[in-house]
Amino acid sequence: MQFTHEHLEIQKTLKRYIDEHINPHVDEWEAAEIFPAHEVFKGLGKLGLLGLTKPEEYGGAGLDYSYAMAMAETLGHIECGGVPMAIGVQTDMCTPALARFGSDELKREFLAPAIAGDTVGCIGVSEPGAGSDVAAIKSHARKDGDDYVITGQKMWITNSLQADWMCMLVNTGDGPMHKNKSLVMVPMDSKGIEKAKKIRKIGMNSSDTGLIYFDEVRVPQRYRIGAEGQGFVYQMQQFQEERLWCAASTLQSLSNCIAWTIEWAQERKMFGSTLADQQWVQFKLAELKTEVESLRALTYRAGELYVQGEDVLELASMAKLKAGRLNRLVPDTCLQFWGGMGYTLENKVSRMYRDGRLASIGGGADEVMLGILSKTMGISKRPAAQ
Repeated sequence: MQFTHEHLEIQKTLKRYIDEHINPHVDEWEAAEIFPAHEVFKGLGKLGLLGLTKPEEYGGAGLDYSYAMAMAETLGHIECGGVPMAIGVQTDMCTPALARFGSDELKREFLAPAIAGDTVGCIGVSEPGAGSDVAAIKSHARKDGDDYVITGQKMWITNSLQADWMCMLVNTGDGPMHKNKSLVMVPMDSKGIEKAKKIRKIGMNSSDTGLIYFDEVRVPQRYRIGAEGQGFVYQMQQFQEERLWCAASTLQSLSNCIAWTIEWAQERKMFGSTLADQQWVQFKLAELKTEVESLRALTYRAGELYVQGEDVLELASMAKLKAGRLNRLVPDTCLQFWGGMGYTLENKVSRMYRDGRLASIGGGADEVMLGILSKTMGISKRPAAQ
């Protein structure tokens, strides 16, 4: 996958916005454990950055997915993990199925404002008893006239405390668990929704994460995305883009982590020389950069094939797995070279150390990725979690 002049111009525009409107406030937002999503998203929407791959008739740019990956990579310039993750939820996690399978009416009501940055969305899949096992969700919707009446819980939901709507995976039938689910758009100001708890985390502090209760929440059946019972399939397709996004979004931040550490090592005096003069330090940083560039090659290859219309379940799962592992390895190794300074809250590498740990859990844990790969490789004799 090669970035063209158009890709690079989008990256320049986004980086300028990050430098001017996001990074100066990151420390404040991290301390507050939330960031002003509506304000940030509106700024991105005005620049046309929230709908790069979405249809033009709803305010998008109608570009292929390589542009989404270019944007995801550039979000790595943000000096925390929570804000880029929240932006990624809006662009690549809660809107792909809506854009692909939603009715025209639904897209005008929910997608167009999301692309403009006028509304904030979230994706409601995980529950207290169903994270990696998506098919095991218990939230259900019964039909009452022209409405669905939804009862259940959703947990670990990024953006949910500020969201205007949720793209919610819910059981709408009693059939087989892979064929009884639907994706339904749920306005978050609906009667019966309780934003029960803001979940505090060891990292991703600026991203609001909620536990949400649904008690007889009534929404029109026309808010369903696509065909009833196809929600599991639609969500699995959304996961492919989410996992490509996750891999692409780590490339710049991992590179930055290594660059910060090189700069520190060249300045840090010890034993009559600098830390960077130690051959072991040189070799370890060289290994880390090699690992990151290997991830880049894998991610770009998966992205290129996806743009060509191929199924990249295997490659996207590999990229997500490798990104999660490197998000643990690179900050951990670099933090060691910072010594005591690396153990302070203010240090950018220590923030990456805390934030990066989520990459092996969220969006499909490492073990889920390995289960998928075992299946695609013909090793597993039973279906793997998706």
